[in-house]
Amino acid sequence: MKKTKCYKFKEVDLVSLRELALKVKSQTGFRLRYGGLLTLLRTDVEEKLVHTLVQFYDPSFRCFTFPDFQLVPTLEAYSNLVGLPIAEKTPFTGPGTSLTPLVIAKDLYLKTSDVSNHLITKSHIRGFTSKYLLDQANLGTTRQDTLEAILALLIYGLILFPNLDNFVDMNAIEIFHSKNPVPTLLADTYHAIHDRTLKGRGYILCCISLLYRWFISHLPTDYGSHS
Repeated sequence: MKKTKCYKFKEVDLVSLRELALKVKSQTGFRLRYGGLLTLLRTDVEEKLVHTLVQFYDPSFRCFTFPDFQLVPTLEAYSNLVGLPIAEKTPFTGPGTSLTPLVIAKDLYLKTSDVSNHLITKSHIRGFTSKYLLDQANLGTTRQDTLEAILALLIYGLILFPNLDNFVDMNAIEIFHSKNPVPTLLADTYHAIHDRTLKGRGYILCCISLLYRWFISHLPTDYGSHS
């Protein structure tokens, strides 16, 4: 009998993000600009189901192998679930030349000085604390475009590309700037699951809500109706 391996998933403070999402005035407008990020944010992941799914990952074939069939996530499937197209340009492959505060400020509709003053280094990587971003988004004077951009970046840094606790790192910021997250999301999923399957334990760092939504899309149609 196959031994069950023990994996963990990073916990995210979804309450603060969901409260911020309530301030988005136009759900349609947000989706046009940032894709289906709010759907992922609202997804209540059943971790036991994801944990069970990962038990069936076959590192030899790089897919999920069940008794009678195999499943494999694809770029097209992830693109549909995220609600963003796959851009015809080189995807993010790793840390490169960090974006300047000016570029980041334009993406977030913030002052360059604010960005410069709050970019910090944590565990050898630059980024923002989630507290700083949440505080900026929740200011009474915050414009709607700023609020939406910060919310989208928080989802990128904490849900799509989780790394350090309560921290949005420069990798996530660069992918947010590129507007082409799908290839990296899929690559992260494979890498995280493959690596941890070989080790047999540990944290699986990838977008669990996306993996969950992909998996339940293959289950009976009424299964994921509450997610």
